[in-house]
This record gives sequence, structure tokens and C-alpha cells, in this order.
Amino acid sequence: MRIRRTSWTIWRVAWSLLRKADLVVVSWFIARPVFHAAVVTAYLMQKEHLSAAAALKSLRRISPGVHPNDGFMEQLAIFESMGNKIDRDSSSYKKFKVKFLGESFAKGEVMESSSYASDPGSATVKLPAPSNTIESGTERSTVYRCKKCRRVVARDENVIGHDVGGGESAFKWQKRGGKEGMYTQAPVCTSMFVEPMQWMTAVEEGVVEGKLQCVKCEARLGNFNWSGMQCSCGAWVTPAFQLHKSRMDAAYF
Repeated sequence: MRIRRTSWTIWRVAWSLLRKADLVVVSWFIARPVFHAAVVTAYLMQKEHLSAAAALKSLRRISPGVHPNDGFMEQLAIFESMGNKIDRDSSSYKKFKVKFLGESFAKGEVMESSSYASDPGSATVKLPAPSNTIESGTERSTVYRCKKCRRVVARDENVIGHDVGGGESAFKWQKRGGKEGMYTQAPVCTSMFVEPMQWMTAVEEGVVEGKLQCVKCEARLGNFNWSGMQCSCGAWVTPAFQLHKSRMDAAYF
């Protein structure tokens, strides 16, 4: 069996064939050899329970010229962090997906609604009754509702974490006469960043930046910018889909 595809579909085609076959002969095309190398490396990682480095080392015993580029090495590192499987709820996966969407937008590609996360406030999504108590040994989940009309606008799994920035010192270029060491307050995130969701009508319009409004009452919940924006903690997030915590209520279940 030979895999002779050079488009992006090599990931789906090759992975499907590799999982079903005991022996696969991969043709290393000059046009896109890195596709093949990355797919086979990921297969070895899952099949043999190897790290990305160990899988590449094993593959290079057969094909010394294998050198996946930096982009594929990043994806293999994410694959390894997910336990050598695709975990769409993983924060690493979500960060990569949002980054990929941002790069696609920058290239002028048309962003389809199906590329975005489903609407957590949709009638088809059922939520358990909220609870204000924490049972021993149980993990609570959180839903975020518009403070004005109570519509669900996000859930825990929609939140994209980021490294805390330098606090006020990150904004000192805006402060006239600011001095080094004058900022002593700990960085605080007054907003949270989420993945783009299907209720964000302004995002689907294809503009670079705009407001995020509740689809039910049109209350302003935050902002978005495909080019990125700065969190109140000082960190720069790109692309950014920002919801202000003061405009929402958190419910636990």
C-alpha cells in the first residue's frame, strides 16, 4: 500500500491507512516530504508509546534524511502533551487551533462557521442544574452567563489560558513620567480569552476587530481582534476573543 498524496489531506488519509494496516510503504515525495515524516512520526508515537524525539530517532534509523519543519515539530509536541492522542478538550489543542485560525485569517482565507466552536447557549446543549456546593472528590465545571439576560455565552472548555503578563509595568509606555520599579501591584486578569464561537456574529462578518455582543439582549460582553490585544495583566494574546468578567456571572455545576 502506498501513500502518494501531497495536499493537507495527507494527515487524514495517511493516519487512516496507518491505523488499519500492519505494513505501509510511504513514498517520500520531494514536494512535501515533511507531511509524510510528521504523520509516520505521530503514528510511531501512538503505536509504540514513544516521545516525539524517540519516534523521530527510530524513524531516522530507516530514513536518515527525515527532518520535519518547525511547524510540524510544534504539532508533534502538542500531540505528545495530549498523551499521543487527539484530545479536542485539551488546552494545548485549543491554543493551537485558535493560532491556526488566526494564521488562516491573516492569509485572507474565508472562515466558515463550522471552524468555530459550537454555541454553548444553543438550545441543543443541555446543562445540568447549577450548584453552589462542592462535594468532596468532585470537580466542578463552570458556565458563564450574560449578566443582563442570563444567556450562556461560554463554558470552561471554551476558555483559552495565557501566561500572566508583567502587570502595570507592561503598560508603562502609556504612563508619562513613569519610573522603573514604581509598579508594585500583582498582575490581575479582569477578562478571559475564549475560542471563537458560533454565537459571535461580528466575528463571522470577517472584520479584523469589533465588539462581542450577547446574541439575545445585545449587551456588550467584550471585544475581539484577529491581530491580538493586551490583557489587563499585561500579556499579549493573538488572536484575541476577550470577554469581560464584569459583564458575566459564573454558575457552577
